[in-house]
Amino acid sequence: MSERNVFEYAVLRVVPRVERGECINAGVLVYCRAASFVGVRTHLDERRLLALDPAVDVDAVRAALRAVEGVCAGGTAAGQAAGDDAGRRFRWLIAPRSTVVQPGPVHTGLTLDPAAETGRLLDLLVR
Repeated sequence: MSERNVFEYAVLRVVPRVERGECINAGVLVYCRAASFVGVRTHLDERRLLALDPAVDVDAVRAALRAVEGVCAGGTAAGQAAGDDAGRRFRWLIAPRSTVVQPGPVHTGLTLDPAAETGRLLDLLVR
């Protein structure tokens, strides 16, 4: 890509006790229509997560994050979303939900490389 393209992104939050609303950032979803790109990078800080809820099922949280990674990857790993294009998979992943892993609000920006942008945002907003 030689020109900057619009991209959208959302932070993935882990909310171990939904009723309390406390969360940690654990990943970043990025979608760039011009590049037909949807990607995710995750990083789960177990120490911070356990500080919010010592009884949280860390393995279940990791499984939920892997499921998001599967949907982004497409193909058989995406399950029912396997035949959907990148935009539909992104829209499905950013839909509001009341589960332990939740998407935050969607933001936009410009990028030359959406895959590199995913890593940059992970470092900026999660780690």
